[in-house]
Amino acid sequence: MYRITMNEKRVTGKRNPMIYGHFIEHFHRQIYGGIYDPGNPQSDEDGFRTDIIEAMRKIKVPVLRWPGGCFVSSYHWKDAVGNERKPFFDKAWRVEDPNTFGTDEYIKLCRKIGCEPYICTNAGTGTAEEMSDWVEYCNLEEEGQYAKWRIKNGYEKPHKVRYWSIGNENYGSWEIGAKCADEWSRLVKESAKMMKHVDPETELSAAALADVDWNMTLLKNCGPYLDWISIHQYWDMMPEVNNPASYEACMAWTKRISRAVDDVRGMLTALHLEDRIRIAFDEWNLRGWHHPNVHSIRQGIGKETYVTPRDKNDDNSTYTMADAVFTACFLNAMNRNCDLVGMANFAPILNTRGCIYSNHEGIVLRSTYHVFDLYVNYFGDTVIDLWSEDQMPVMTVQDKWGAPQTVDVLDLAAAKWSDRAGLALAAVNKHPDAPQEIVLDLACEHTKVVQYSISGANKDSYNDVDRNEVFIREETLGRLEPGMQVTLSPHSVNILQILPE
Repeated sequence: MYRITMNEKRVTGKRNPMIYGHFIEHFHRQIYGGIYDPGNPQSDEDGFRTDIIEAMRKIKVPVLRWPGGCFVSSYHWKDAVGNERKPFFDKAWRVEDPNTFGTDEYIKLCRKIGCEPYICTNAGTGTAEEMSDWVEYCNLEEEGQYAKWRIKNGYEKPHKVRYWSIGNENYGSWEIGAKCADEWSRLVKESAKMMKHVDPETELSAAALADVDWNMTLLKNCGPYLDWISIHQYWDMMPEVNNPASYEACMAWTKRISRAVDDVRGMLTALHLEDRIRIAFDEWNLRGWHHPNVHSIRQGIGKETYVTPRDKNDDNSTYTMADAVFTACFLNAMNRNCDLVGMANFAPILNTRGCIYSNHEGIVLRSTYHVFDLYVNYFGDTVIDLWSEDQMPVMTVQDKWGAPQTVDVLDLAAAKWSDRAGLALAAVNKHPDAPQEIVLDLACEHTKVVQYSISGANKDSYNDVDRNEVFIREETLGRLEPGMQVTLSPHSVNILQILPE
């Protein structure tokens, strides 16, 4: 048994709800034939799927990053507003985009969901002026041609987009318009200057990664202009071969979830920027997207070699309890780092590797969706300290390449609410087969314990059109007593609420 103590007076920080953010890109069926599907019986008068929007509202999506992703590095926003729109060939994903979903449609979607917009700009083939023109269109009242253009298009009031990212993964050879560190810092600085001149209240991020040379060059040259630094990570990478890792191999990655945050924290601290610039972990997922023969030097010939294989991303049997447990471990890590991490965006929210799957008739809520439901609706907003004098149980698993890895069995985070009494413990049992017993060593009087959990019949349980194996279960455990024991099922995600009776 593992004894846990929490102290609500030892506060780590107030969690920004944006760490439960999401992302959507013009890739395969995320936008077209996904959330934006005019003519579908379940779409509203604006062409948006109401069942998908309802699911997004249930998990209170706080911020939605768009339009990319790799897509954005050859995207020119001006071609997708107004009445005269022409299809263009998306050179990132090698498909035609009709340009019928653009800035105004995106803002309309965010308003329907009730979330903040977060626009990622074209820093590949785009310019600093094009980025600042976009801010003009969205945020100025009426000054200049672009605000007047927005008004002409039927949007008299500004969209008031607060969050902007300069570029996507421009450090990567796969990105259109990739840059070296010096080129990147110059472009970011000039872009940030122009964007801030248009609207000083914008909050700017810039593409980065946990690399000393890249980040130090960026921060030394652009630090005064930035409010955020953007990092991305996928662990189970499958761009060319769709071979999802096993449950145990996925657990091996949980020991290194916060490494990128730790590295960037060190760089920000070294430059005395840790109190001014926050981390936006604005693309993340356990599973990397499958898109063969497009990010390679030798391109696929025939759509059956590079477009059709993308359907493999939507095999719902891929998204098992491994995905749910890993996602919970990630969210625990972001909560524990809430003093520095202010935003995180699950990539994507819909289809591909998303937590929601849609087809023409309806939707499937994958295992990861229920994890967001748990954390958004049942966990506290003020992170507090927890500790144990017991030795953490460990297990040995093989990673994806067959190497043994020693991993903690439990992953824990604690919180309280800023607007009401009570404590919440997020407790993840990573063990594939064995339950774990924990002991609540708390001095809380007149309180009851309620357990909300996600497990599934086995570690490979998943949801699909014709099955619903993974969902939230609720159980009232009774009054909190000294040394109260709680069982965590194998491969489970749990929120324990300790509430006044």
